[in-house]
Amino acid sequence: MDELPEALPEALIVAGPTCSGKSALALGLARALGGTVINADSMQVYRELRIITARPTPEEEAQAPHRLYGVRPAAEAGSVAWWRDAALAAMAAARAAGRLPILCGGTGMYFSSLTEGIADIPDPGEAARAEARWLLAEHGPRGLHDALAKVDQATAARLRPSDSQRVARAWEVWRGTGRGLAAWQRDGARPAPWRFRAIMLDPRREALRDAIAGRFAAMLAAGALAEVEALLALSLDPALPAMRAHGVPELSAYLRGEISLAEAAARAEQVTGQYTKRQATWFRHRILAPPAFTHTIHARIAGVEQFSERELGEIFAFIQKPG
Repeated sequence: MDELPEALPEALIVAGPTCSGKSALALGLARALGGTVINADSMQVYRELRIITARPTPEEEAQAPHRLYGVRPAAEAGSVAWWRDAALAAMAAARAAGRLPILCGGTGMYFSSLTEGIADIPDPGEAARAEARWLLAEHGPRGLHDALAKVDQATAARLRPSDSQRVARAWEVWRGTGRGLAAWQRDGARPAPWRFRAIMLDPRREALRDAIAGRFAAMLAAGALAEVEALLALSLDPALPAMRAHGVPELSAYLRGEISLAEAAARAEQVTGQYTKRQATWFRHRILAPPAFTHTIHARIAGVEQFSERELGEIFAFIQKPG
């Protein structure tokens, strides 16, 4: 169904895998359209990780309002529910200021929490959380995933066994509420009361590989190693999301003397490349806006200044198309 309720305010989604040019495009659109860029990347929310997560620079942030970047300490795990509430508040503030909300990032679950809705899950309680943490420490994420599969097969089937954060969350929800996470998510999920248009970046794999390698080299030159060293000095729980950001485990191993810097860079690039494949697959199989309100760009875009006039014309025509 292509028609959208006219009474709802409109927001723009700029989505795609890591290194696809989302931030540059979102900034260019914000400058041209009077928009506010709202972060939809689960790692760019952490204050201590500007370089290693390729957050917009202070100079870029000065060109248009940016929200939800670097707003949480690494010691506090973010969540989809937290981000959704924060994003809706930022979107409302942008609209009140007469600006277009532009949601930019590669975390698919963040976008779907807005466009598809999110279940209202009761707090599982501290006892359930403590049990999940203990089981994770004792048996590792794969062991906990095996245990989850025995009591909540539907949820376990959706999760990668190596995803310690989500596996632990699923266990605590099952233990604390008596229902599996998948069952909760089936019930009561409502889309946010906004009209969404989505620009999906779907670059060629070979171009993306080159961009990943180039970005990591640039991160090292910009001080990523010192940033990770400062993060390690906080002595945080290694299971926290910020401690598992791409590049952090690899550079941590180098700082401990376990591998060379070249090996750390190679591993980080490999992990990032694998992640971008999962991102691209996720976005290709999800609907973030009705088909008539989704514009897909297949070429790699390193910056808005590299768009052709035709491409820019197509994007602006798409955005301005009556809803």
